[in-house]
Amino acid sequence: MHDPSVIKVGDTFYVFGSHLASARSKDLMNWTQMTSSVSATNPLFLNGSANVYTELAETFKWAQSTTLWAPDVRQLADGKFYMYYNACKGDSPVSALGVAVANNVEGPYVNKGIILKSGMWGQPSYDGTIYDALRHPNTVDPNVFFDNAGKLWMIYGSYSGGIFIMQMNPANGMPFPGQGYGKRLIGGNHSRIEGAYVMYSPATAYYYMFTSFGGLDANGGYNMRVARSTNPDGPYVDAQGNNMANVKADPSKPLFDDASIAPYGVKLMGNFLFERQLGDPGTGIGTGYVSPGHNSAYYDPATGKHFLIFHTRFPERGEQHEIRVHQMFMNADGWPVVAPYRNTNETLATVHREAVMGDYMYVNHGKDISASIKKSRLITLNANGTVSGAVTGRWALVGSNQVEIDIPGASTYKGLFLRQWDETSKSYVTSFSALSREGIAVFGSRLVPRTDMQVLTAVYNELTLGNTSAVTGNIPLPTAGSRGTVIAWTSSNPAVVSNTGIVTTPASGSVTVTLTARISKGALTLTKSFQVTVTRLGGLVAYYAFDGNLNDSNGSFGAGAVVGNRIDAAGGNLGYEPGLRGNAAVFDGATGVRLPNGLISTNSYTVSLWVKPAQLTAYTPTFFGARTPDAWVSLLPKGHDFVNGATMLWSGTAWYDAGLGMNVPTGQWSHLAFSVNNGAVNVYVNGVRRFNGGNFPDVFTTVSGVFALGVNWWDTPYKGSMDELRIYNRALSDAEVAGLAH
Repeated sequence: MHDPSVIKVGDTFYVFGSHLASARSKDLMNWTQMTSSVSATNPLFLNGSANVYTELAETFKWAQSTTLWAPDVRQLADGKFYMYYNACKGDSPVSALGVAVANNVEGPYVNKGIILKSGMWGQPSYDGTIYDALRHPNTVDPNVFFDNAGKLWMIYGSYSGGIFIMQMNPANGMPFPGQGYGKRLIGGNHSRIEGAYVMYSPATAYYYMFTSFGGLDANGGYNMRVARSTNPDGPYVDAQGNNMANVKADPSKPLFDDASIAPYGVKLMGNFLFERQLGDPGTGIGTGYVSPGHNSAYYDPATGKHFLIFHTRFPERGEQHEIRVHQMFMNADGWPVVAPYRNTNETLATVHREAVMGDYMYVNHGKDISASIKKSRLITLNANGTVSGAVTGRWALVGSNQVEIDIPGASTYKGLFLRQWDETSKSYVTSFSALSREGIAVFGSRLVPRTDMQVLTAVYNELTLGNTSAVTGNIPLPTAGSRGTVIAWTSSNPAVVSNTGIVTTPASGSVTVTLTARISKGALTLTKSFQVTVTRLGGLVAYYAFDGNLNDSNGSFGAGAVVGNRIDAAGGNLGYEPGLRGNAAVFDGATGVRLPNGLISTNSYTVSLWVKPAQLTAYTPTFFGARTPDAWVSLLPKGHDFVNGATMLWSGTAWYDAGLGMNVPTGQWSHLAFSVNNGAVNVYVNGVRRFNGGNFPDVFTTVSGVFALGVNWWDTPYKGSMDELRIYNRALSDAEVAGLAH
């Protein structure tokens, strides 16, 4: 579910999200999905012959859309439930926001009509002036709330002219007349600010306005921020006292300029990963989020607890998203700090100094709006009150569970210690969460106490190279482990396997090499050896290493030829740069490489290459092969809208879409591969299978097929680098592809 908005009815919590998704829970931990998409059978609007399409026909028509965005549901004094729904065209702020009413929170809802519209180009808007998307709102993402005096308000907006608030009539759920679009609270000039939600906390007597900055996809840098006010309609200020009404994009900059808004608001959470190191408890990469945002919040008057409910993506999981619930606590300055781990209904308790000292995974969320993931670094809270490791400073336990951390260059971080469940280690750990006056959040997660020898032993026990009985590609050699452990490698035959794991396959047969790991922490050392048998991978047809030329190092085919911006266009200017192994080819966005005809002429084959895109453009190929202009295969870093722009393998014979649910990043190397075996197709990223399917078209039924890199007959050429293109006349196994990816 995207954009979860929470309401509690009796003993049950409900969340309603975009695309008419909904779920319920008794404990904010275990959820039951109720609905998941806009459809004629969605029970939230199903009432006899009426359904969501008939009820909201005017909304869909105005917004030129067939889906709905983030709703909000509130129960008013008449006991009925009011759903504030909205739809948007998507590529412009042509939107409609309305309200529907039900006697039961689970529906069916009956439409009361549209409240606000936006995007009426060239026409008067609700304040009487011609609609201007730089200063007027996009009428989406409503949150309706009662203030402490019983007045009803609606805050709404996304990008465009910013976030607005208006007073509502609690008797009928509609706006009081004469307000136009209401009062602007933050944003404008198309700044990427959206998903506003207001929570009042009796613990501090402040209204907290949550917003999300950035874009919601995995590369969008979505992050949650908060400001506060003593009045429901502002002005809202951040921890530095900045009036958020002054926060908007610089009109002299390109649209959606993030640098204008990044310094403002209290950033509660962005991309982060408590990264599990080799030898740490548990399995996997650790626990963290990518683009967490568009939250709602809930204060429970019975327990005094505050909760943050949001959607998020996850490291190395592409665009897959789920909702998460975390507790929030008010720090000594009256700002909410978010518990680092998801809610398990934990309760603040007294902590003792000796129980919070020790090694921590430490994350500083910063103030940036970026796709980069803040990975944890190791720090130690020492018994003498100092902080050492990745950052230095001082720390103090204040009262029963409060923490203060002083790091040079920043004001004091104020927050608290909390015992939480860590999903990676499957254990309860001590965590901390704190905020500085600059509006920067830091998280900490305490590692289980271990001696240096215990750390070394844990790294030793976990260290493995996998199956090394028939190695055909480079070997990833870990160089670091838990708590600063260093791993140095020595090869008995560097000409075959280097000390860094680079493999040079023999011309024939196999060679066995011993790799020895020296694992060190301080003055302590352990060694561990592995026998590695290197063998030549069978079925190699062609190998283009791009080491300053376009020759086939396998010797079976001729050299490639530089072409222009189409497969048959003259011109082009191919460059070279240091690559993963030797040099790599550099494509300037107007150049391709025409490969020899007939590289593939069967229905069983594998293509493997490394790519480092400088930009992602839809339909742009890396590897392209065709029998005719109507029968082809194309490997795209960015696909079409039907796969949400994800990296994909695409065929034009029978329009086969193998979307991977994620995009390879720009500016860094990724390994791409796909194999076909008589219709069975697998597609891989960095050695991990991301797609498998059947009935893939048999394209290469001729020995005169046309092949190219970076261009085809139609689309924008590739810009970026490529390296190590290998083509095999058989479908490699998962393990063999994984070997090529290292």
